[in-house]
Amino acid sequence: MSMAFPPTLLAAHHYGVAGLGRNGAAAVTALLAMGASVQAWDDRADARAALAPHDRLTVAPFENMLGLAGLVLSPGIPHNLPSPHPLARMAVEAGVPILSDAELLFRAVRAAGSRARFAGITGTNGKSTTTVLLAHMLAGCGMPVAAGGNLGPAALSLPLLPDDGVYVLEMSSYMLERLDQMHFNVACLLNLTPDHLDRHGDMAGYIAAKLHVFDHQHAGDLAVLGDTLPDYDTIRRRLAATRTTIARVSGADMPQCDLYCTPGALCDHAGVIADLRAVHDLPGAHNRENAAAATAMALHLGMPRAAVEPALVSFSALDHRQKTVGSVDGIRFINDSKATNADATARALACHDRMVWIAGGMAKAGGIEELAPLFSRVALALLIGRDAPVLAATLARHDVPHRIVDTLDRAVPQALDSARELGADTVMLSPACASFDQFSGFEARGEHFAQLVRGLATGRDGTTPA
Repeated sequence: MSMAFPPTLLAAHHYGVAGLGRNGAAAVTALLAMGASVQAWDDRADARAALAPHDRLTVAPFENMLGLAGLVLSPGIPHNLPSPHPLARMAVEAGVPILSDAELLFRAVRAAGSRARFAGITGTNGKSTTTVLLAHMLAGCGMPVAAGGNLGPAALSLPLLPDDGVYVLEMSSYMLERLDQMHFNVACLLNLTPDHLDRHGDMAGYIAAKLHVFDHQHAGDLAVLGDTLPDYDTIRRRLAATRTTIARVSGADMPQCDLYCTPGALCDHAGVIADLRAVHDLPGAHNRENAAAATAMALHLGMPRAAVEPALVSFSALDHRQKTVGSVDGIRFINDSKATNADATARALACHDRMVWIAGGMAKAGGIEELAPLFSRVALALLIGRDAPVLAATLARHDVPHRIVDTLDRAVPQALDSARELGADTVMLSPACASFDQFSGFEARGEHFAQLVRGLATGRDGTTPA
């Protein structure tokens, strides 16, 4: 059961919201609904025009920050590195805290008198799947659940939950930098590979941002750590000082971890928790680790052990994350558009023995060199986007067959023809690159891929889109 927040909860509070994308627009709506007054601004006229008029809403540029209880700054607007946005500098000089909308959700829930618990999930890769999986598991055993954050609904658009409810929030490093009082009853750090280094300065800065997910934890809470984390022992020692319970999880057969996976089962020190042979939408060791992490959190939050296996079996994969979107002549087309860096793509490539691989876009630092151990699985690479020549150079050094085709519209039909010719049973879109050179985001890229696949499948005997 969920409820609305009291309409006078934040009366007499005045907030600023800068940037009116998904998070900012939702923050304006929620703060007004709770009784606050809001000043909002976005340089884009269409974003400003999309706000409904309200007697407590002022849409105007910020000349100063006087009287603000906090500034909700769009996650994409830097407040520190590579250089502070002028609005961030203005807020700091005025002593106004720059807050994540997740922080404001936490404060609102507590101000409303609810003791609902919070689960925070972060990591370079896998956090979206783990977030949705944990919410699915908890909802399946009758707990009131609201999921969102970096994934799906903005945090401040989530409803008020009762005392037995659980908020399951995917937390990006950008959001974690802007927490103040927020306390996660269960928190998870899955993995760490270089990402967003322009924003955090270096890998140490990125790790420091991610570790904020454990701020304010104490005895009775749970910290879940993936077994591949760099400098794991240092992280563990830091958490041990808080007396937080620590669970180390692995998608591999590592009995020294608290939860781990044999080839066919999810286990802990008490034995088998779930038979994984009937779990079809969590392929690969990385997804088994996601399942182990979600299970550790679900059990800590009160899920019965016997309910874990049915929940894993009934889970359906997220769009754009190794999602089969169609099959033509026995060749599966898999949309893994969410793989915007090489580490994410490595997890997808490792799940298939022989494929036609569609990759490219705006390459991250290091490109795809780290994927070299998996190149033997690639029968042909079709390269799209701005940095296709950069990827082509790497593939050429490793003698991987490849072609630059520039666009998905060319790549998809060529992939089908090449898969037939080369005897590959899989076509995988797993770009290892950002999408913004050709698309508004990875979702738009994945949706276009799925649309093209549906076009291929139409009218072919014995084939249906998945």
